[in-house]
Amino acid sequence: MAETILVDKDLSLEEQYKNLIPQLKSLLSPSDELVSNLANCTAVLKQTFEKISWVGFYFYNGKELYLGPFQGKVACSIIKMGKGVCGAAAEKRETIIVPDVSQFPGHIYCDPDSKSEIVIPLIKKDGNLFGVLDLDSNELNSFNETDKKYLEEICKFLTTEIIS
Repeated sequence: MAETILVDKDLSLEEQYKNLIPQLKSLLSPSDELVSNLANCTAVLKQTFEKISWVGFYFYNGKELYLGPFQGKVACSIIKMGKGVCGAAAEKRETIIVPDVSQFPGHIYCDPDSKSEIVIPLIKKDGNLFGVLDLDSNELNSFNETDKKYLEEICKFLTTEIIS
């Protein structure tokens, strides 16, 4: 079955998210395989926002983060807890926005063209860490509080409706 996401690049950032989220919620289904849902989620985000150069999930296995579905260049397969932006967000269990990755101590350069990043932890209903959603941009200062608000909303939907 072909799925279509309607994207209007002329909308403001907030309006783009408000347009995207209902479509994303109708596209993803708990009855579908998790990897398929998360792969479609990354595709929808990359398709909607031109500023995104890389978007993907890292899953937590109880020890470290390992690469899940993504869109973009080849990525790091394993990230240790507390290391880089992903490991820090996972360890702290809080969203981290990095306007300039060269200023983030210990940043992991999977893609040397990456300039800014936002990472949102995925906390399951039982309180356990599932992983993180990672978004990179080849431009400085690409992510802000609007992105944080709506990406956290998307992650909450994922952890309450899609990820069991």
